[in-house]
Amino acid sequence: MSADRLPPASGAWREGDDPGARRFLDLPGPLKLEAGGELPEARLAYETWGELAPDGSNAVLVLHALTGDAHVEGPAGPGQPTAGWWPGLIGPGLPLDPARWFVVAPNALGGCQGSTGPASPAPDGRPWGSRFPAVTIRDTVAAEQHLADALGIDSFACVIGGSMGSMRSLEWAATEPDRVRRLALLAGPAASSADQIGWAAPQIEAIRADPGWHGGDYHDLGPGEGPWRGLGVARRIAHLCYRSGIELDTRFGRDRQPGEDPLDGGRFAVESYLDHHADKLVRRFDAASYVLLTRAMNLHDVGRERGGVEAGLRRVRARTRVAGVVSDRLYPIADQQRLADGISGAGDLTVIDSPYGHDGFLIETPTVGRLLTELLAESA
Repeated sequence: MSADRLPPASGAWREGDDPGARRFLDLPGPLKLEAGGELPEARLAYETWGELAPDGSNAVLVLHALTGDAHVEGPAGPGQPTAGWWPGLIGPGLPLDPARWFVVAPNALGGCQGSTGPASPAPDGRPWGSRFPAVTIRDTVAAEQHLADALGIDSFACVIGGSMGSMRSLEWAATEPDRVRRLALLAGPAASSADQIGWAAPQIEAIRADPGWHGGDYHDLGPGEGPWRGLGVARRIAHLCYRSGIELDTRFGRDRQPGEDPLDGGRFAVESYLDHHADKLVRRFDAASYVLLTRAMNLHDVGRERGGVEAGLRRVRARTRVAGVVSDRLYPIADQQRLADGISGAGDLTVIDSPYGHDGFLIETPTVGRLLTELLAESA
């Protein structure tokens, strides 16, 4: 690999980089963490669209998945290496029209695109690295409550999320039931299962086994150093969870990558596809954030310290819509059925008929858009 193509040790946004459309909130004091201890100081990066109504009634919170960020909609640009991750939902005439709604999207605590995480400076000025404490999905919500307070939002007209964003959305509604009037849960569970934790385990181990991991303290290393190889392996494993076997077989079959022969050490087309997604991620994400947030997803359990999952779901009072993707092999449709059954007034489960697997909640925009339009039109 040529020197100018070497991945960075970390793809995290750093102090001094162009902020792009990011805005920042410094939390007002230390953040106590569910597992014990605290973050002495922390901030959240976020983006907004539209204006908050004088009565604060039109705020919508959109929460990203594992490797997402605050940039839900918009082009790539300075300080923002990728275009918005959920195009087609925010904009004039779209379900989240900024002329009607004030849309808020924070980068999760522990992330790497402006919010405090392992790549961020600790109070001593050095990157947190291995010293960054464990966070849970509830901790991310606790930080986001400060953001809502700072923006003058007493309650959200709707909280929306898919995958890890669905976990965060559910925790918002269970932790702060009076602050969530409507709730859209897409392709996520009430609690992570053994199968989901099992899928995550080799991803975490691939990163930690990389010689460039250095125990989590690699953020000051140069290009080509750091655990980017392990992060790439983790992304390859994860991407197989995000897509369905039917889609991959239909799309690639046993085709060879053009110009390469698997009999002579070359790649199949599907291998090239996974390599491409691995290369993209290592240039925009941080391996330690990937480990931290994956562990937070493993710890997700809306029933923890609440008397079990069903009791946790009964805390939700928001008007709720739940959707799952029929071909999702990471968070299968039974997970969403449990949410729909356990949340009072959630109504029937919306089944997204898509071959794209877990990523269907991001790809099947017309179906998701209709669900959000209908939910936002209902009284809350």
